[in-house]
Amino acid sequence: MRRSEDLSRRFGVVRRRTVALCEPLTVEDQQVQPMPDASPAKWHLAHTTWFFEALVLGDAQPPFDADFAFLFNSYYEALGARAVRAQRGLVTRPGLARVHAYRDAVDRRVLAALAEERLDAGALERLELGLHHEQQHQELILTDAKYMLGTQPTRPAYRADLARPATRACELAWRGFAGGIVEIGAPAAGFAFDNERPRHRQLVAPFELASRPLTNADVCAFIADGGYRDARLWLSDGWAVVQAERWQAPLYWSGDELYELAGVRAIDPHEVACHLSYYEADAIARWLGARLPTEAEWEIAAGAGDPDGGNLADDDRLHPAAPVPGRMFGDVWAWTSSAYAAYPGYRPLAGALGEYNGKFMSGQQVLRGGSCFTPRGHVRASYRNFFPPGARWQMTGARLARDVETT
Repeated sequence: MRRSEDLSRRFGVVRRRTVALCEPLTVEDQQVQPMPDASPAKWHLAHTTWFFEALVLGDAQPPFDADFAFLFNSYYEALGARAVRAQRGLVTRPGLARVHAYRDAVDRRVLAALAEERLDAGALERLELGLHHEQQHQELILTDAKYMLGTQPTRPAYRADLARPATRACELAWRGFAGGIVEIGAPAAGFAFDNERPRHRQLVAPFELASRPLTNADVCAFIADGGYRDARLWLSDGWAVVQAERWQAPLYWSGDELYELAGVRAIDPHEVACHLSYYEADAIARWLGARLPTEAEWEIAAGAGDPDGGNLADDDRLHPAAPVPGRMFGDVWAWTSSAYAAYPGYRPLAGALGEYNGKFMSGQQVLRGGSCFTPRGHVRASYRNFFPPGARWQMTGARLARDVETT
């Protein structure tokens, strides 16, 4: 299959999936912005379309609407002024119907350009990036919709038909790794974001990694032992947040219940714990006599594991399951102890796309492995997600590590 044919097929799949994720939401749901970090679904629908119009199609034709570059640019300084991020929910015009008309118009233009082979090699590369960019926003649509619905007084379900098979206990075991001089990062060939490259060598000491992520049972035990009240377990910044925001449990927990996209239900102790901030993950690790892994340790452990084999969004559970021993992908993004920074020899993409990752390399922690909100085919062992340490609305959790005594 020619590359243009493959991109055309994938473009249709990705674009339809984004629309399908929004279908359970009402028109009103898609307008709301419950906090600055959570964008309205309508904005995600439009922004991902603007990305293809501005960065793939370019100036070959007049824009669908000259105002959309201002309304739906996210953070690209090189592409002009934009609306204030925290006020995206105040933008009632264009309405949802016009946003869908925008999507349809740009989709036709992209597919026509592919069919007629009018896109040069650079535009094809940007189209590939745009598909992965839209998959990132598919994950954000779910996380943002969950926050929008889960913080409402009645906590309504996003979908009431999500499958909830019975879970089972999974004991924690430790896997040993010899360490040494190892290579991490994405290879030169194939798609990867610029922050995953270059592949390079690191020295890693011997370590052990937990066979499963933290579960709700682990978190319940931490709470019962006064973990949210014990300053000795917390980083200084984390303890300040605990006190200022009065954290007593993970986000969406209330007593013995939690909110998830299927609605409110009892906490299942066997499920992988989710919506933990870096601060909470680090405190629970200390309480258990362990630590969070570095991103190099996580990548070594992931090794040749199957990135598509975990509990991902395509499984249509949209909530963590009971952990499967040794499985490194899916369920929750795993916090690491690594600050988000450039790899040795890092080079950002040229032009406006140089703003995609590099300018956020400050005050963030790296996460690995994908989650139950991540589309299948999007994540890989070298993938570096990143969020501020206090963030809890994302589908985040933790897998513990510990040092190995050497003689």
